[in-house]
Amino acid sequence: MNIGPSIFIKGELQGDEDLTIDGRVEGKIELRDHNLTIGPNGKIKADLHANTIVIAGDVQGHAYAKERVEIAPTGRLNGDIAAPRITIADGAHFKGSVDMERTSESARKTAAPVKPEEVRRIPEMKDDVKLQGSRL
Repeated sequence: MNIGPSIFIKGELQGDEDLTIDGRVEGKIELRDHNLTIGPNGKIKADLHANTIVIAGDVQGHAYAKERVEIAPTGRLNGDIAAPRITIADGAHFKGSVDMERTSESARKTAAPVKPEEVRRIPEMKDDVKLQGSRL
């Protein structure tokens, strides 16, 4: 479902399907088991509760996600995040705190032992690389 740029909603918004908001919402948004996307024109003054939350617009409020919160390059979030995974793109604005504690149920589903061959290493600097303007 989509809420277009000319729509303004004040109050509590609940649903059992994915939602994209490009308009204005003030109050509370609750889509516990579904995905919420705040489009680039979205202006939200509400706490967000969803499975995954993608913010490309402006949000004043807290973001609570079961899976993930992503702030796109055009996104602005002034509020706290509570989610097991977050992504903040280069250029995005975020002011608040982050709680990445997983619930025991979601930790059991996603936690898997890491095999040694899956561990990626940062490439070491080669001796022929010269550092200009610095002393070691």
